[in-house]
Amino acid sequence: MYARNELAAALPALETRGGALNAGIETTKSDAALEIRIDRGVPVTGPEDTPVAAIVHACHSASIDQGLAALAIPGLDRATLEPILQYCASLKCVEDNVTCLGCKRRTEAQGIETLDQFILSKKEVIVGDGRVRLRGEGTETVTTPCLETLAKQWSGENYWFWSRRVIRKLRHGLRRAHMRGEPVAGEGETPSIILMEPQLADNIGMVARACANFGLDDLRLVNPRDGWPNEKARIAASGANYIIDDAQAYGTLEESMADLNWVGATTARQRDLRKPVLTPEQAIVEMRKRIGRGERCGVLFGRERNGLETNEVAVADAFIMIPVNSRFASLNLAQAVLLTGYEWMRSDAGRSLGRVTTYEKPLTEGLYMGRDRPATKQELLGLFEHLERELEANGFFNPAHRRSVVSQNLRTLLTRLNATEQEVRTLRGIVATLSQGKGKARKGGE
Repeated sequence: MYARNELAAALPALETRGGALNAGIETTKSDAALEIRIDRGVPVTGPEDTPVAAIVHACHSASIDQGLAALAIPGLDRATLEPILQYCASLKCVEDNVTCLGCKRRTEAQGIETLDQFILSKKEVIVGDGRVRLRGEGTETVTTPCLETLAKQWSGENYWFWSRRVIRKLRHGLRRAHMRGEPVAGEGETPSIILMEPQLADNIGMVARACANFGLDDLRLVNPRDGWPNEKARIAASGANYIIDDAQAYGTLEESMADLNWVGATTARQRDLRKPVLTPEQAIVEMRKRIGRGERCGVLFGRERNGLETNEVAVADAFIMIPVNSRFASLNLAQAVLLTGYEWMRSDAGRSLGRVTTYEKPLTEGLYMGRDRPATKQELLGLFEHLERELEANGFFNPAHRRSVVSQNLRTLLTRLNATEQEVRTLRGIVATLSQGKGKARKGGE
């Protein structure tokens, strides 16, 4: 509801307060020392009734330890933080019928669907230094740095998503902290992977692993048969736990794609629907273009048993059809996600080939040089002259008038090798050994 840089200051100031609990709302126990209570429709905790959203915001915006230090709530530390985060991550606020300031759920609960409605619900929206003010019909005054920020952030943040990220950091440390190169993608910067009614938890885990392989961080599940969360999926993910931790289950397809602007549906069957038909490569080009404009995109995958129904494909913007053997077109669910993820990563100009560790630097296509370097022209010319001199001494150029042509051919051949400095030295050693013998070459021959 507020601009992001206003939240840290606005949350404690506007919602940290004492007061009687709302009658009829059950208190949710989270820890012996810290419990979540309801204060005027807002979940709070600690002796000063700090809003849950303020805790999530502080620990997400900085490191967990920095956030805890800034909050300075008695009894709140790493050991007691997770139950509070779980309240937000599992959307317990829905059961308690409460919302936090700055959360997207609050604008949804208030029925505010557009920026115009948001402004109308406020007494005044102060922009920047206050020379621009937007007046509404409400009683609350809010501020925003500029209209562009307001347009992007008026609806609030998905605090439940933030809390899941903090839980992951709390359990497993910083994701990919050992890696160097491109930073972890932010929310909405990669396509969402949507699985329609997945049947096997093992398949969900293998999909999560494929997502982690290719940097697809947002996994969404529509009505998974075996429920969610599921420990079998975590085991099958083979270490891609952050994908599993962040994965969200939805009751319907419409809910899973509600915040997306463009969705491609994967299918192997032809459908009598007038929609664009794209290969994964073409679909990724389309999604990168849209994401670059600030839109959110997703790829919808069908059930293991029978794929997607036509009415489900109908709500997508395009078909995505993978080139396969036309007589055996069915793909394993994780394989289909893997192929899509590969195309996504392949189109990333900053990608690296293979893994990157403390001892392994990022690799790109082309000749692998290791610690070597390409030979200089001076080193190559030295090789040419050395070789031609020894060939001349051994009567190779016969007849003599052919020397220029043969020399050109040899230089063209050796230049085409793209030799390294080490390889040039090796070749010169070979020439010296063949012409003078090993002992003489070692002692001073070229």
